[in-house]
Amino acid sequence: MKKLFITRPLPESVLSAAREVFDTSVRQSNLPLSAHDLRWVLREYDVVLPTLGDIFSAEVFEDVPDPRCKLLANFGVGYNHIDVAAAARSGILVSNTPGAVTDATADTALLLMLMSARRAAEGERLVRSGAWEGWHPTQMLGMHLSRKTVGIIGLGRIGQAIAQRCFYGFGMRVRYFSRTPKMMEFDARRFESLTEMAREVDVLVACVPGGPETRHLVGADVFHAMQPHAHFVNVSRGDVVDETALVAALQDRRIGGAGLDVYEHEPKVPDALRALDNVTLLPHLGTAAHEVRNSMGMMAIDNLKAFAASTPLPNAVNAV
Repeated sequence: MKKLFITRPLPESVLSAAREVFDTSVRQSNLPLSAHDLRWVLREYDVVLPTLGDIFSAEVFEDVPDPRCKLLANFGVGYNHIDVAAAARSGILVSNTPGAVTDATADTALLLMLMSARRAAEGERLVRSGAWEGWHPTQMLGMHLSRKTVGIIGLGRIGQAIAQRCFYGFGMRVRYFSRTPKMMEFDARRFESLTEMAREVDVLVACVPGGPETRHLVGADVFHAMQPHAHFVNVSRGDVVDETALVAALQDRRIGGAGLDVYEHEPKVPDALRALDNVTLLPHLGTAAHEVRNSMGMMAIDNLKAFAASTPLPNAVNAV
């Protein structure tokens, strides 16, 4: 029986499925693996189920020239914490869990759009403070989302799910920035320039994969292009956004507000960002639903089972 190491506690149904096939060890900490442990699991286990924060860099793989591990079955669709090319050079496959997170992440994007546009987090803090003096006609006026224009950065599975919710749920006009045109069942206009799209929209939503190609894709030029009333939402990866530029745009009120579920140096959130009243901050809740985390885990287990059976991985992201 192959040895499996799971780097974080997972739903019991997922662990039970893993134990049916593997000699399974489950780490009981929710913190990322240490530098020592990253190398240790590559030496000691046949397969590893890592997740966000477990930084398998090229340096880690180089330090373990003959790894026992042959598969990193990532728990999550994003895998920018794993150097996939370096893993392949070490003879290690990498898989992920696409599809399972689509609806939950799209729902979180809409949640942040509403919370930011309608100042929900600010209002909740006001009520909790005891300083609310009651309803009046000009109290905390925000922006109505219906029939506004949304700009989506990246129109993959999640981006398309966001577009559908915006179009059918709120009657919004859809614009998108993507390397290639996408076929949608409703009108969705593609932009080849992100700043040009940013000038036109009322809400700008980032949902692209993380990695070197998208690092700081959204920076000062994008925030300067946005309309003063427009809101920015990020449900992708924190380093897709130049966080310093975002803080400056919010401090100077150059944009209407922001809703964030991810951060550039997560879990560290800058004091300057936390101090602002025009930003909604969530603790990376994008896929935080029982059904979703269970589906993610089972998809990771399916990849592990395929590996054990020497059959093609359902969700491979590299080849060796």
